[in-house]
Amino acid sequence: MGDPTNVGDDSSKHFGTVDYLVFTLMLAISAGIGVFYGCFSKRQKTTKDFLMGGRNMGTIPVTLSLLASFFSAIALLSVPAEIYLNGTVYVMIGPSYFAALGVSAYLYLPVFYNLQLTSAYEYLELRFSKPVRILASVVFAIQMILYMSVVIYAPALALSQVTGLHLYGCVTTLFGIVIFYTALGGIKSVMWTDVVQIIVMFGAMIVVLVKGGIDLGGFGNIWKVAVDSGHIEYFDFDPDPRTRQTTWTLWIGAFFMWLAIYGVNQAQVQRYLTLPTIRQAKTAIWLNAFGLLGLLTLNCMTGLVIFAKYSKCDPLLSKRIRTTDQLLPIFVMDTLGDFNGFPGLFVAGIFSGALRQVNYSKVYKSNSCGFPDTVSSGLNSLASITLEDYVKYFYPNINDRRATNISKISAIIYGLLSFGLVFIAEKLGGIFDVSFSIFGMIGGPLLGVFNLGMFVPWCNSKGAFWGTFTSLVVMLWLGIGTSLANSGKPSVSKLTLSVEGCSNFTTAPSNFLNQTAKSDEISEFYKISYYWYTLIGCCVNMLVGTVVSFLTGKQDPRDLNPQLISPPCDQFVKKFVPLHIQQKIYWDLGAHINGDIYKNQMHNGNHELGEINGKS
Repeated sequence: MGDPTNVGDDSSKHFGTVDYLVFTLMLAISAGIGVFYGCFSKRQKTTKDFLMGGRNMGTIPVTLSLLASFFSAIALLSVPAEIYLNGTVYVMIGPSYFAALGVSAYLYLPVFYNLQLTSAYEYLELRFSKPVRILASVVFAIQMILYMSVVIYAPALALSQVTGLHLYGCVTTLFGIVIFYTALGGIKSVMWTDVVQIIVMFGAMIVVLVKGGIDLGGFGNIWKVAVDSGHIEYFDFDPDPRTRQTTWTLWIGAFFMWLAIYGVNQAQVQRYLTLPTIRQAKTAIWLNAFGLLGLLTLNCMTGLVIFAKYSKCDPLLSKRIRTTDQLLPIFVMDTLGDFNGFPGLFVAGIFSGALRQVNYSKVYKSNSCGFPDTVSSGLNSLASITLEDYVKYFYPNINDRRATNISKISAIIYGLLSFGLVFIAEKLGGIFDVSFSIFGMIGGPLLGVFNLGMFVPWCNSKGAFWGTFTSLVVMLWLGIGTSLANSGKPSVSKLTLSVEGCSNFTTAPSNFLNQTAKSDEISEFYKISYYWYTLIGCCVNMLVGTVVSFLTGKQDPRDLNPQLISPPCDQFVKKFVPLHIQQKIYWDLGAHINGDIYKNQMHNGNHELGEINGKS
């Protein structure tokens, strides 16, 4: 058999006929689930069924759906590449999963669940005012537009690697598909498609891992290669915030990033609320935490196997691939390319995983039916926000036909905008860094405004608005400035990569991946690790929001419905803060509100309370 690590520079393996058939069949199954629920299901008659699954989904489907939202093309392609480049320090992100999901389950979930909301942004209107809700939806739209460009770029890389098609051709094809399908099949189809895809991808990754391990002489040999090369490292307590990845960034910075995703992100919140009881929702969150840990382990082991395979012949230095994000696809082709159909199945999973990466805002149900679990549903989310939060704000009596046309046109516009940004995303570095940066610089302001609402009862709508706006400006300045400052610079690896084992490769090994930028090339401000972005954005929002609130006449907590404040926060103050201090800070939540009137307002969908709070 020869040396399994000597892969030379043979890049001729591509999709066969069976692979294309399997690829098409896998996507057809996912689409079929959406068509069934969107067009033929008799159980999806009402808006409640459409958006929330009738609030009677099972714990296991919701858990797998939550897990699928993380097990994306970006996670599949970028985490093994991260381990390949920088070693196992990334596994220290594991504790932040449990901490963030625990906080989400007990501090944030009760608020959304007790209010029985459909959209997380409805809370902001109830707690503050309509302008705050609109601003938050604008922030969400920015995140979706940026993220969708990266989401499409990821599977396009994989598809171009294993099919031999040009990268830009793959990008154009994928966006052509998702712009065409601009309708949803409902939340049930979203989650059941997630279940099918997560099972397929789990199985495929396990097969890749086992076959790779066997080819390389077992995991004992793989571990030895990793140890000898310095790949095994867990703790790095460097306190410098400019250091990209340390134990502190992975424990603290990543905690806030995951909190923004699992605590207040619409995609996750909407899934929680499809369960009939809050206890089941908490169970789903905790099960998801263990699932995330399993996925982390699987991806990290895959990264070590890939390194052992290419430790003597790096595919990037030997020009077999364009970026490290293509490491996993080329590994699949080298390891399982002779198994007809498996590469097609694997890439179909990556493709559908990318098309699944959407955030479900308060969607607008059009009169047509179509694909649910795609980036097109992300486009529909943006279109529905445009309709619900902007168009209807100025034209509240718009008819259904015109609303449908506006939704479709805006979805196409958003799709074209994201398509244009794909070519910028290619210049910004690896999808790992770019996706984490987007989550950080957008997730921070959103987490901050929800924190102001749930934990700072003195914050008024002016404070929430200006805190969010200021935080967004600061984070876009930091995130975009950092991307521009590093544009064109190669990916950085802490470890030495080699081409000494490559056959037919005579050029001297290059160390360009191991070079770091000189300290005087870019501002120190732009060297801050993107893991800290969410924390920075959240803190800026809460600081500015609190100061503005006190300067403009703070909210009186006695005028707030207690359900708008996180229950553990309220319980903590009442149990541990002396009564005379509670009286001085007016902590008697809802003392000025007639309970019966408020219940009637909530039952009738009246947002007068939000308007009252907005005037404070």
